[in-house]
Amino acid sequence: MSTVLDTSNVDLPIDRRSFLKLAGTVGGGLVLGLFGGLPFADAQQATAARAGGPPPAPPFAPGAYVRIAPDGRITLLSKNPEIGQGIKTAFGLILAEELDAKWTDVTVDQSPIDAKTYGAQFAGGSLSIPMNWNVLRQAGAGARAMLVAAAAKEWGVPAGEITTSDSVVTHAASNRSLGYGELADRAARMPLPDPTQLQLKSRANYKLLGRRFNGVDNARIVTGQPLFGIDIQVPGMLVAAFEKCPATGGKAVSANLDEIKALPGVKDAFIVQGTGKPTEVMSGVAIVARNTWSAFAAKRQLKVTWDESSASKDSWSQFVTKAKSLSAQQGAVTLKTVGDVDKAFAAGRSVAAFYTFGFVTHATLEPQNCTAWYKKDPGGDSLEIWAPSQTPGSGLAIAAGVVGLPPDKVTMHQTRIGGGFGRRLMNDYVAEAAQISKQAGGVPIKLMYTREDDMTHDFYRVGGFNSLQGAVDAQGKLIAWSSHSMTFTGDGKVPVGGGGLSPNEFPAQYLPHYRATQTLLPLAIPCGPMRAPGSNTMAFVMQSFMHEMAVAAKRDHAEFMLEVMANPRLQDPETPPGPGGPGMGGLNPDRAAQVIRMVVEKSGWGRRLPAGRAHGLAFYFSHQGHFAEVAEVSVDRRKKITVHRMTIVGDIGPIVNLSGAEAQCQGCMVDAISTLGLEVTMENGRIQQKNFDHYPIGRMPITPQVDVHFVESDYPPTGLGEPALPPVAPAICNAIFTLTGHRIRTLPITREGFTI
Repeated sequence: MSTVLDTSNVDLPIDRRSFLKLAGTVGGGLVLGLFGGLPFADAQQATAARAGGPPPAPPFAPGAYVRIAPDGRITLLSKNPEIGQGIKTAFGLILAEELDAKWTDVTVDQSPIDAKTYGAQFAGGSLSIPMNWNVLRQAGAGARAMLVAAAAKEWGVPAGEITTSDSVVTHAASNRSLGYGELADRAARMPLPDPTQLQLKSRANYKLLGRRFNGVDNARIVTGQPLFGIDIQVPGMLVAAFEKCPATGGKAVSANLDEIKALPGVKDAFIVQGTGKPTEVMSGVAIVARNTWSAFAAKRQLKVTWDESSASKDSWSQFVTKAKSLSAQQGAVTLKTVGDVDKAFAAGRSVAAFYTFGFVTHATLEPQNCTAWYKKDPGGDSLEIWAPSQTPGSGLAIAAGVVGLPPDKVTMHQTRIGGGFGRRLMNDYVAEAAQISKQAGGVPIKLMYTREDDMTHDFYRVGGFNSLQGAVDAQGKLIAWSSHSMTFTGDGKVPVGGGGLSPNEFPAQYLPHYRATQTLLPLAIPCGPMRAPGSNTMAFVMQSFMHEMAVAAKRDHAEFMLEVMANPRLQDPETPPGPGGPGMGGLNPDRAAQVIRMVVEKSGWGRRLPAGRAHGLAFYFSHQGHFAEVAEVSVDRRKKITVHRMTIVGDIGPIVNLSGAEAQCQGCMVDAISTLGLEVTMENGRIQQKNFDHYPIGRMPITPQVDVHFVESDYPPTGLGEPALPPVAPAICNAIFTLTGHRIRTLPITREGFTI
């Protein structure tokens, strides 16, 4: 069992052994049998889901998700990490919908971390809903089928004559009914149904899905209950701070350890050699103290001698100079060529542009932290971890490898996460906590990052550059497009995460002449996914340039884009078919056109606006979501931008929780507006922005009026944590051009004299 102190208000999972023990308790209500199966790798499921095909599913095991007590209380287990995206509530609603449960009877808890039972358990890529939609529906429907079977046996009537609603089973012909709690024990003894024979609800019959519900943890969050990783308390726990070289790759040679150990509250201090991998443990100095204050105070007095012979020398200013020198030529690698681009440029009206976007840090509200306890025992060492990780299974495996234990000797507890945005897909802080606990002699420690640690040792959203050229014909029709992407590589072979240009980046497959090339620049500083990775920068570049082409064609932007969408799609044998058709990689032009038309209607596109305001439009397909957005913007004489209204229209299939869906769109919008004024730069391998005084995240006044609308299509539902973000920046920048005639081609926009 967990050793967390005062767990009565802590939303932590019990371990799997205890869960199974409870599940087998006689008279404990409906706890369906847990059936084993092979583990499913995160990568397998994620790859399949992104491709638009059905991901491999974990074993059919309703008992992994549903428990009904004799008193009618229903506990539903959410398998994926909750990072504020509302998945804990959404998973509960999907289960409750197919279970036909009354929502007020339901409690949603976090499940144990158990790959054999649950398959991949991670939060990222807006994949939680598409990967688990059918799994959860079948689990809820399977539990409901067992309740119906129990009632049919009790009453001696056919199961087909029985209905369910609001946690009650009813046989109308005999006017008999039983609550789920009353049937729980008998239902637990019924055989598991065949999942292929379950009758799942159609959207027309939903009672819960598509309505507005508060988050299941909301009350506990606003009353300050200990739900997050940073809240964990373990008996005998100490607090650790960890100092790493300010330049990635530097190694600790020596430090004033004796002086640090003599400071008040400090219990130990030592050099950690590390594994040399940013995703695991880099070399540094650990300080272990009685409390956070003592650890941080001692860290400020730490003096370390670093070996920087192999450390990063990355320089943003040098990257900019290099990219500009490359901008007039094609990239070193050709990603895709269709038609004769150069001939089309010579024949049409041509436009050229050079776009730049800087690095950005995640800046999660809850800094990185992890509690780890390496337990030394003559019968065999073990490790227990409490982590706010987006990939707890990977965190378990990485920590096990770092401390030299087999994975079955490691127990991982999933906590609620105070913001992830992709940062917590990495588990360096988990591995560091495990190593420090072991090296400190096997004491439980909570590793705490300072804000400076968090910002200077991130896995950043990668910066980059793009040189573009396009052409329109005499009728103002887009006929050619060329893109040279200059991005970064850590290994000299492939782009860093979020940095690559897709060969089929829109409008690749809608034009008769298209070329995409790429140049890779070496980078030592680690990068990683950040909310809508790749899309969050490519949308700015491509959709801003699409507006440039519409202006060159002297066409209405919406009309121009709809015309491109209407072009016959080109067959591409190199790209596997997706939901949008052969070679479309998932983008469906009909769905795209629908959201564009709807946002034009809902925003009042083309109508007269108050003096000094203008509209800007952008569309983007990201993470299987089709989104079109219109920004209503003004710019004052000081070039300060005000976004007055954002109209957002998306198609992600059926909506699970309307309140959560709207909140995700609003959050994406605020995040994107804030990021317009943010950047991380580096010189001599050192990050220059160390805290919010030099990284001014947007405050509440930047929030405009937000109107969110959904096309509730019958396509399989997809995620919503990311796809509403990419169109925001180009929509705003396109509006700025309409107002001022100044084309913003640089993020942050402060580089071009504008402010948020």
